[in-house]
Amino acid sequence: MAALPEEPAEVVVKPDPEGVAPPQLPPAGPPAAPPTPADGEAAAGSGGEAALPKPAPPGPAASPAPTDRQTLLAVLQFLRRSNLRESEDILRREARLLGEEVAAAAALSPSAPGAQGTPGGEADASGGEALLSRVVAAAAAGGAAAGSAAVGAAAAPGGAAVAAGPPVKVGSCVPVEDQPDVSAVLSAYKQQGDPALYEEYYSGLKHFIECALDCHRAELSQLFYPLFVHMYLELVYNQHENEAKSFFEKFHGDQECYYQDDLRVLSSLTKKEHMKGNETMLDFRTSKFVLRISRDSYQLLKRHLQEKQNNQIWNIVQEHLYIDIFDGMPRSKQQIDAMVGSLAGEAKREANKAKVFFGLLKEPEIEVPLDDEDEEGENEEGKPKKKKPKRESMGSKSKKQDPNAPPQNRIPLPELKDSDKLDKIMNMKEATKRVRLGPECLPSICFYTFLNAYQGLTAVDVTDDSSMIVGGFADSTVRVWSVTPKKLRSVKSAADLSLIDKESDDVLERIMDEKTASELKILYGHSGPVYGASFSPDRNYLLSCSEDGTVRLWSLQTFTCLVGYKGHNYPVWDTQFSPYGYYFVSGGHDRVARLWATDHYQPLRIFAGHLADVTCTRFHPNSNYIATGSADRTVRLWDVLNGNCVRIFTGHKGPIHSLAFSPNGRFLATGATDGRVLLWDIGHGLMVGELKGHTDTICALRFSRDGEILASGSMDNTVRLWDAVKVFEDLETDDFTTATGHMNLPENSQDLVLGTYVTKSTPVIHLHFTRRNLLIASGAYSPQ
Repeated sequence: MAALPEEPAEVVVKPDPEGVAPPQLPPAGPPAAPPTPADGEAAAGSGGEAALPKPAPPGPAASPAPTDRQTLLAVLQFLRRSNLRESEDILRREARLLGEEVAAAAALSPSAPGAQGTPGGEADASGGEALLSRVVAAAAAGGAAAGSAAVGAAAAPGGAAVAAGPPVKVGSCVPVEDQPDVSAVLSAYKQQGDPALYEEYYSGLKHFIECALDCHRAELSQLFYPLFVHMYLELVYNQHENEAKSFFEKFHGDQECYYQDDLRVLSSLTKKEHMKGNETMLDFRTSKFVLRISRDSYQLLKRHLQEKQNNQIWNIVQEHLYIDIFDGMPRSKQQIDAMVGSLAGEAKREANKAKVFFGLLKEPEIEVPLDDEDEEGENEEGKPKKKKPKRESMGSKSKKQDPNAPPQNRIPLPELKDSDKLDKIMNMKEATKRVRLGPECLPSICFYTFLNAYQGLTAVDVTDDSSMIVGGFADSTVRVWSVTPKKLRSVKSAADLSLIDKESDDVLERIMDEKTASELKILYGHSGPVYGASFSPDRNYLLSCSEDGTVRLWSLQTFTCLVGYKGHNYPVWDTQFSPYGYYFVSGGHDRVARLWATDHYQPLRIFAGHLADVTCTRFHPNSNYIATGSADRTVRLWDVLNGNCVRIFTGHKGPIHSLAFSPNGRFLATGATDGRVLLWDIGHGLMVGELKGHTDTICALRFSRDGEILASGSMDNTVRLWDAVKVFEDLETDDFTTATGHMNLPENSQDLVLGTYVTKSTPVIHLHFTRRNLLIASGAYSPQ
């Protein structure tokens, strides 16, 4: 085998046996710093110090003008009352004010600090603002970032004339470092209020929301969970362990049921030392929790916090939440429940605005030779055959250029070899005999059961022509079976090959070794459980990924390992070949997905953004996009060309375990541990369907070849068939739904179920439609 390139960023093209050099994506170059996990953008304040202006250089500070003195004294009074001694000292030193002056001013001034400006009005406030902004920056550099944030945020509800630097808008984003230092992240939890009042603050907000009008209550209730988490972490960090325990026990039962797993992790953080190095805490702290709220509901909340002077709540809203405000009617409880549940809340609407080329590439024109049957032209009775009318289907590939398709050369794809063209011809012939599925014509289901696997089966895949099936096992083996009478043969040894006449017509048959042909081949090489497997479209190669952190490429001609791709530092959960071959994707415990090419030993792209393990991956039918599902309960769509995240889908209440694109490329189906199948319109970035019925994790999803039926397989030992045409035919993505980012979903999905098929005791972990629309399901028998 030719030597692999030494420079990962260099484009190296290897000539293949047929003389056609596979094209290569533009070089990825030096990897850019990954975006922050929440949404590909940094969140304000998530790095503590980084979000603030740089501290001013040391030097003699000018004394404040007499007109500014009252403003500064008011701010110092506020800092003293809030126990922010460090910030107070820094401000006093900068302003050259003595502590006695502040105390005297506090005794003379009965007004609430920060609530009113000086008699000079805005001019006085602005005079003090520049100095205060500089002082706050210096305080942040000294580790008092939290205290300085309290100045601006706490003063805001009362309409203060003094602000710490530029005013912070709800939902504003400021770039920060991508990998924040733990101490910097935790510094934002320095004491900002009386710990004994935390329960009172939270109870007051809870009472206000519960008494609000029904139309606002559902939206404002989204605040409960993020506020609960941040207030609890603040208490723990400041070593108020008893108050934190009491706060948790009193309010954790009020949170939505789909946050119970997160709350279980949170309950284990009872000391300040526990917070350092805890991934869940860092995720929550460094990514702003996104809430989508109507303008009316937001104004109601803001008015309440201003009236009650609830600075503690308001500060958390400003620092840790991103409120995505939309104009229009508030959403219903059902609409909100369908979309929330991920680690970082909902996706911002702007995250799903980028244009996506979801159409299919134009198929190459290949002349299909007539079959022997067609040449005869007559059947047994001597009558001419009737030609079957061609039927248009939602999943069929048109020879016309799809207006939503990407340019044909947007990413370089390998040219078709003669063997690929022959395979496409066979595919077209099979398609003419394909059964047209629908509610009145359901597919037959063939189930392949792995016996005596002892719960060790961890991955399954089937070739496109349904001739081979592969299983990945916990004992680190990869096993390939032939599911046709044709046995698996490998190429003869070099000594035997030298005896073959290379000019003979049947040379391809002669090089295969009949002596070693068998129904099963076992591939050894991994040193841990094999979690993913994928056949190449031409059936010449097989990918497998493992707990050992590697992805291996196997030859199905010699049944040996060709390459081991090393890039992931932790277990690799899934790998998938592109529909055109050559490229493949992998995702793992390190929270990133990687794009590879078979002839490069370094990844071409690294897709970073998920907050937890990337559990499943899937290529779009046009190969220009990759979908990834994660344990952070989100699905992301990535652009292969530039590595950008172009869609973020939230709504699942558990880790994602299965993905499937519709054959026409317009829709995406996702399945998770919550037992729900969610359907997404890729072009508009909207959820368009919710299919309920499974009672356990959905491990497999697959559309029929025409896209008219969606099959789902679950750990509840069932295969369900859903009417995809009925789900998609009535879609009306008008301007309102696109602007607000939600649709009205039907409450009952039972009328979409076409059939439910139960196995005796076999969880369904893989589904595959043959070219003629026979459904193949597989799983390992699990004795009770």
